[in-house]
Amino acid sequence: SRSAGFGTTKVTGLVTAGLFVTTLWNLKFFICYFEMPAKVPRSTIPLTVLLWDWPSHRTLNLSGDICADLYSIQGCQLTDDRGLFDQADVVVFHHQELQQGRTNFPKKRSVPLQKWVWVNLESPTHTRALAGWKNIFNWVMTYRQDSDIFIPYGKLMLHSSTSVDIPDKTGLVSWVISNYHHSQKRAQAYKNLSRHLHMDIFGKASKRPLCETCLLATTSQYKFYLAFENSIHQDYITEKLWRNALLAGTVPVVLGPPRANYEKFIPADSFIHVEDFGSMQELASFIKSMNASHYRQFFEWKKTHKVKLYDDWRERFCTICTRYHTLPKEKLYPDLETWFRT
Repeated sequence: SRSAGFGTTKVTGLVTAGLFVTTLWNLKFFICYFEMPAKVPRSTIPLTVLLWDWPSHRTLNLSGDICADLYSIQGCQLTDDRGLFDQADVVVFHHQELQQGRTNFPKKRSVPLQKWVWVNLESPTHTRALAGWKNIFNWVMTYRQDSDIFIPYGKLMLHSSTSVDIPDKTGLVSWVISNYHHSQKRAQAYKNLSRHLHMDIFGKASKRPLCETCLLATTSQYKFYLAFENSIHQDYITEKLWRNALLAGTVPVVLGPPRANYEKFIPADSFIHVEDFGSMQELASFIKSMNASHYRQFFEWKKTHKVKLYDDWRERFCTICTRYHTLPKEKLYPDLETWFRT
């Protein structure tokens, strides 16, 4: 009897304890389910990218969800409102405006985790006032492939086509030039080439300036375009190749980094490099002797690719959000000038 009673009491106690634990678990689930979290997980909050200054002070529209609406980049808030400095995850500084001095440059980050990005699309030759920017910027955003955020002037995107469309040609070689200096390598190259080949010259540095909407319509009429860079640096391949030549539907004759560097971005048979020839006379002879069949081979890339230009600063800045979570958070450039000029 005592044994039976003891067993019953034990079982009853275990049941009671089990019910108590179950009640507590259900209560905890109820509270966790219906109670609003004290803090929203960081991954669900859009990243805020603050533009400290617009490049060349050319302000663009930022109303609405620009990154998502225009470029399908989600979770990215782009703003130029300095009043949001304390809330910004990333602050972007374009070097052209930094060259004017540090008067309006923030003295310190609003929060320790805030990232500062240095942006520049000019080559080292044409970038001034780099000295002194030490241990300031976390990431760099340039045309160089080794940048934390790589922003080329353009690229080839996959695109299938059943035919290769080449605009009608009425001229042989054209060149659009805005700033002509005799000391530049491209000026010397043009001078030597002009002794053996006639070329039509347009732009601010010529007697035939072009309206903004006339450029592609003009260069597309020529078989070849002189895509001569204003300075020679690794990866420095600008709109002279992407827009003025490839997008226009003409064959670029390039002067810039070595051929191998160009071939990282475009097919080897889509362009002519001045260094492929022993002299400008040889280059001129090659261009003048080009037959129709050989010329069409330069456009084989059009069967599988098309040109995409990166000419909207908003798209470039939205790209920061696509790279943010993969970049080293503790990174800091000890000497910006040393990195960029090396």
